[in-house]
Amino acid sequence: MSATWHIIRQAIMPRKGKRMTKGVKDDISRLSSASEKKENLPRALCTARRKKAFTSMMKDTHLLQPLFSSFLLPLGHDLTVASANQLNIPETNKSHTVQSFFNVIMCGILALIKASASDASVAGDLHEALFMLQHRGQDAVGIATCASGGKVYQVKGNGLVSEVFNDNGSRVNQLPGYMGIGHLRYPTAGTSANSEAQPFYVNSPYGISFAHNGNLINATALKHFLDFEAHRHINTESDSELMLNIFANELNETGKARVNDKDIVEALQRMYARCVGGWACVAMLAGYGLIGFRDCYAIRPLIMGSRTSSNGKGTDYMLASESIALKQLGFRDFKDILPGQAVIIKKGFTPVTYQIQEQRRYAVDIFEFCYFARPDSIIDGISVNVSRKNMGTRLADKIKRVLTPEEISDIEVIIPIPETSVTSAPCVAAVLKKKFVQGFVKNRYVFRTFIMPGQRQRKQGVKRKLNAMDEEFAGKNVLLIDDSIVRGTTAREIVTMAREAGAKKVYFASCAPPVTHAHIYGIDLASPNELVAHDHGQDRAIDEIAKYIGADRVIFQDLQDLKAACSEAVVSRSAPPAPRDFEVGVFCGDYVTPVDEGYFQHLEEVRGETRKMKVLEKARLAVANGSEDPEEVEIVAKGVKVASNGEVVPATSSYEDSMSSQANGDTNGYANGDSKRRRRSREEGSPPKDRMDISLHNYRDFPAP
Repeated sequence: MSATWHIIRQAIMPRKGKRMTKGVKDDISRLSSASEKKENLPRALCTARRKKAFTSMMKDTHLLQPLFSSFLLPLGHDLTVASANQLNIPETNKSHTVQSFFNVIMCGILALIKASASDASVAGDLHEALFMLQHRGQDAVGIATCASGGKVYQVKGNGLVSEVFNDNGSRVNQLPGYMGIGHLRYPTAGTSANSEAQPFYVNSPYGISFAHNGNLINATALKHFLDFEAHRHINTESDSELMLNIFANELNETGKARVNDKDIVEALQRMYARCVGGWACVAMLAGYGLIGFRDCYAIRPLIMGSRTSSNGKGTDYMLASESIALKQLGFRDFKDILPGQAVIIKKGFTPVTYQIQEQRRYAVDIFEFCYFARPDSIIDGISVNVSRKNMGTRLADKIKRVLTPEEISDIEVIIPIPETSVTSAPCVAAVLKKKFVQGFVKNRYVFRTFIMPGQRQRKQGVKRKLNAMDEEFAGKNVLLIDDSIVRGTTAREIVTMAREAGAKKVYFASCAPPVTHAHIYGIDLASPNELVAHDHGQDRAIDEIAKYIGADRVIFQDLQDLKAACSEAVVSRSAPPAPRDFEVGVFCGDYVTPVDEGYFQHLEEVRGETRKMKVLEKARLAVANGSEDPEEVEIVAKGVKVASNGEVVPATSSYEDSMSSQANGDTNGYANGDSKRRRRSREEGSPPKDRMDISLHNYRDFPAP
């Protein structure tokens, strides 16, 4: 019997009927530094004979963190199943324990502190920075500020920056203060409830505002802890609120009227010990300062910069998801927050960095570079602009290997699909020695189409978003360059536009490899069955994809070339070593962190429910405005369901009507065809919200008079 097995057995079995002894706790501590193979650990946990002692051990998460970190976290599935079994969690909750991992919201986060407390203009700078990061989140936005005397002010709600703060930014005047944080939320597979717009706030202890981009693997256990031990109420389904309250509870353990950096660091360490998962966060302690911290994998970016204050007598500091937000406000001396690090910035002091948890991997999501981030940003020392130029060069080499000399000779012009590929396409043209032209005009007031809930809406969105200029296509063989192909909806519509504009042949090249797997770190690309490169668990042949989108040929970037394009884009002034590892699971299924198979089923269920709510809401709005089409009338009358192909369609049978009404949260008969009740619902106003952030006034919680 191995020493590892012996330690685990001793940890999960009570000694002489008593609670865990110091010897057992020492065994757990020794386990964190053991060097034996890890494969036996899940089996040992699953074969535990006694529940009581193991339950006690599981509650002592401060002791268990080294075990989670060093051994069990890399084994995700076995750990969570064993934990659920040993903790006697009901069957209905076991899957949630496993599936709560990776419930990430892709977003933009900001934090800014002025050199002087008398400078109350922080909200204006944060408001401007939010525009710089609007591409990172169009679903919700918010700002929280702190003024003299520790007073906290907040404005947040669903919508774009210009909608929540008004077109003229007038709501910014409601946010005095010398320091603040901001947040933008991206539409994801999770809820888009207004109550979950960030920042979150708790008044005890010390008044903490919190903006978070992350995921928690042990959300169920944390909720239980907060309810039964910490006695803290959770009002939403957001992991962000959970993490904020865990941090607040740990900080409250100091028992002090005022805290210092040491107290904050120790509270963060205990929070890291309790919370298992990944995160990038900014927090504001009323009257004290700002905190920024990042998990030990660094999948999402966080960067800090500084500038001379407006009166020249001090230094302002700012944290942001992308460097462009810092640069546009005059910040320089960029420094990435490294994996497992936290930075504390007190008013009037230089930032201090602490290593809260040991770095495990430095693996930024590669989708940041090929699609999501702005080209004028630098992320973890890598220039997004240079990386995309490299993608174009390497894609051109791939095109030369795939197409015949005759096919390459046939190509007359290279045309990018706005906007991301505008950087890559000229490099393709240069290598192939072809003419580069802008053949599409983009409507800059239409946002990304792949997040729209239905196929028909996405098609309409593509046509609103792009228009082909006939003179650039007529009578020509064209090569179109795009950043990626996800569902194929956009690509197919673009190819159709090109042919309608007169193109003879249409070749289509993607700067990214085929997207074959779900994105589990917050970008709601599509379900696997909706991905054009994924065919019932098998990668679809390239020729089939070309036929589906209507192109003569399709060429994809190789994954290794994509990695190399990013690795070679390191800028010389980046201080930390740029990551040479990337999160690429969306292209190959090899995610940077372990994923339980049950999670994907859970993700599909959540995604389906979210799509149904969005389609139903859109149809109801169209009917109310008198702009509905026949399908929207049918949706309002009968409810909706998710078809086998993932599309949201009107429900047809009486059983489906009933289930759809329940699934859509329809408790007032609004979507069951009863016109009288629909009319009465409109007259009486909207039904009560199922949850609401009540800590501070939340813009759009209540309809305008």
